[in-house]
Amino acid sequence: MVSREPIGRPFVASLIGFGYWGPNLARNLSVSRDFNLKYISDVSSDRLESARHLYGTTVCLKDPVATFSDPEVDVVLVATPASTHFELCREALEHGKHVLVEKPLTLDSISSQALVQLAKRRGLILAVDHTFVFTGAVRKLRELVACGELGVLRYFDSIRVNLGVVQPDIDVLWDLAVHDLSILQFVTDRVPVAVSATGSAHKPSTQMSTAYMTLFYDDDFIAHIGTSWMSPVKVRRSLLAGSRQMVVYDDQDVGQQVKLFDSGIETSSPPVVDHGRLVQTRVGDMLAPKVDTREALTVELEHLAACLRGEEELIVPGESGLDIVCVLEAATRSLDQHGSPSQVGGRGA
Repeated sequence: MVSREPIGRPFVASLIGFGYWGPNLARNLSVSRDFNLKYISDVSSDRLESARHLYGTTVCLKDPVATFSDPEVDVVLVATPASTHFELCREALEHGKHVLVEKPLTLDSISSQALVQLAKRRGLILAVDHTFVFTGAVRKLRELVACGELGVLRYFDSIRVNLGVVQPDIDVLWDLAVHDLSILQFVTDRVPVAVSATGSAHKPSTQMSTAYMTLFYDDDFIAHIGTSWMSPVKVRRSLLAGSRQMVVYDDQDVGQQVKLFDSGIETSSPPVVDHGRLVQTRVGDMLAPKVDTREALTVELEHLAACLRGEEELIVPGESGLDIVCVLEAATRSLDQHGSPSQVGGRGA
């Protein structure tokens, strides 16, 4: 935890990027008691004009350099294309600013590691915007795992597809699977040892637009993630199975995002002669526990402010972002090798 004295005023924020995700950050920052949004910067004149219309008291400019040198700015939020993350975050950290950066942290583990080390040397916060971690549903999943409700974890299966925004600088795994990887990491506190990935680039995309990833761990737990930009419907659904119970998380089911099933497979006791009956299914009740329905970004910014005040430990520090970049790097190597498993490098590897 970073030890800091309360400053007695809102933290002054600079937002870089007002494209897809930036407006969501700006909207939440503008109504937060913890932050004062002083700057918005974007390379697009049209986007800046939109920002000026919405936030008349905020300084809107194309070049963020002035925001780095402003001594009043406490934290820089980076919501730009992934290929720009490293330089913008490095510049902000070198100017003594705390950073919240959109996923993924960077596009390679070397630059991610460099940012983590720079933030540590300067005593600054480097947080990664893995937004789903701050949803009530995902926090409920972590709670169910932590209290032992699911028993020994067996497998995770997730599908995340939409008729999506085809990214020019990253493929569908770096764009969509990063969400499931962050959820899996947060809920289980585990990092895979190897990855197998396959996929295809469907025209007009020059990047992999449909891809599948299998994650291997140091025991019999296994995870599978399916992603695509080419689906006619938006699906965000995950299943986490344990030896005692299983849970389904459906982000699109507003009324019952989390469903806990008292179901599983059991071994007959005592064993019977008929080997076909040595295992049997158990189907019990389904419970839909209540979850916090507040917007994830609202929760995330409250948490960031508490971390800036030294009151809480970062939930998604740069190190967590680095772990996921290492997994995605291994997935990219596997894609190049037509699905052959690739070892996941560790921090500093």
